[in-house]
Amino acid sequence: MSTTQREVGLVSCVKSKHDEPTVPKDLYTSTYFAKMRAYAEQEHDDWWILSAKHGLLAPDGPPIAPYDETLSGARKARKREWADRVVDDLDDAGLLAEDVRLVVYAGRDYYEELLPLLSETPVAAVEIPTEGLQIGKTLAWYTDRIDV
Repeated sequence: MSTTQREVGLVSCVKSKHDEPTVPKDLYTSTYFAKMRAYAEQEHDDWWILSAKHGLLAPDGPPIAPYDETLSGARKARKREWADRVVDDLDDAGLLAEDVRLVVYAGRDYYEELLPLLSETPVAAVEIPTEGLQIGKTLAWYTDRIDV
């Protein structure tokens, strides 16, 4: 029996987006998202997007329209509702398994309600490599690790 773990990156959405509907991986236009995406593509077996509006998005999924929704500053109940949806989405995608390690690239607003729910699943581990870093240090963290 194989003990190989599958690593899956979960990259948060960002505010800046294209003006027209497009596939999720190309919708978000900020440097921050570009760095998170590049790192996730480089380091993980698979990656998905954590969308404040849509929950979990496959990077190559159907086009979605730009939206103006965030979890930053949202009420705890809204974050909890979103986290419940994401856990259901992760389950539907087959990502809540003992051989999966989830690596989260997102701010606290996106993981604080998600982590307790994930701890109740069979997922092998959950990591947040940039936890506690301010935005400038987070950008530098990605820059230092992305192969150019």
